Amino acid sequence: MKAPSKELTIDEVVGRIESGMTVGIGGWGSRRKPMALVRAILRSDLTDLHVVSYAGPDVGLLLSAGKASRVTYAFATLDSIPLEPLFSKARVDRTAEFREWDEGMFQTGLRAAAQRVPFLPMRAGLGSAVLENDPDLRTVVSPYDDGEELVAVPALSLDVALVHMNRADTQGNAQYLGPDPYFDDLFCMAAREAYVSTEQIIDTAGLTVDAPLQSLLLNRTMVTGVVETPNGAHFTDCTPTYGRDEAFQKAYATAAKTAEDWAVFHDRFLSGDEAAYQAAVTVFHQEASA
Repeated sequence: MKAPSKELTIDEVVGRIESGMTVGIGGWGSRRKPMALVRAILRSDLTDLHVVSYAGPDVGLLLSAGKASRVTYAFATLDSIPLEPLFSKARVDRTAEFREWDEGMFQTGLRAAAQRVPFLPMRAGLGSAVLENDPDLRTVVSPYDDGEELVAVPALSLDVALVHMNRADTQGNAQYLGPDPYFDDLFCMAAREAYVSTEQIIDTAGLTVDAPLQSLLLNRTMVTGVVETPNGAHFTDCTPTYGRDEAFQKAYATAAKTAEDWAVFHDRFLSGDEAAYQAAVTVFHQEASA
């Protein structure tokens, strides 16, 4: 018997998120972010979110819109543009609470949550300013003969995880086709509910026709719902389906420099639904090439 479909719409996914929740967002910087879902959150009345992310424009936009009151992150970048401008502004203005961890600590926190343990020990952070800047972090002493002191990295337990994949079936089996899985599987396993946006929903048998089995990063037991969102990672990349939209990203970063320019950018690209966004992006490129 075929497993039941988990296919949802963008708005149905966002409708399952509640204000105050801890929301993990997969991808890495400006790479394979579930931006269609992020844009839907921007249109919602959600507030007071704790966002957990290897941060890129997902976090910048949520901070700028006042949706995130707390962020746990390892970095915040647009990759080809070193600093995420909206994130940087919120960090300087202290409009939210920020918790910055070493990249390895961040991964370890996700692993702890995925394994349903309260913490995992590691050496990263010892002798650094991480412990000074995050006084809630604790250390533990090994119970074995070595007696080594280690950082006790607390679990990054998530209420909801949002990730974007190249392909998926209706049951939630999902596949990346690019060079890196990032840590999308850990985000999903660390969450009570996990939602996958995808460029294309196809039949299960088609997932392994032209790609190796190991590219099936997510299986249906890890996924609560799946939504088809063509171009849904834009303007971040979704290799090999499409690369990062560098021209649009530059326009985004430039507009973020002033409140006036950002208001114009927001009205043009972010004031409507996802279809309106995609249409506005098409016009943007038509104008650029004219």
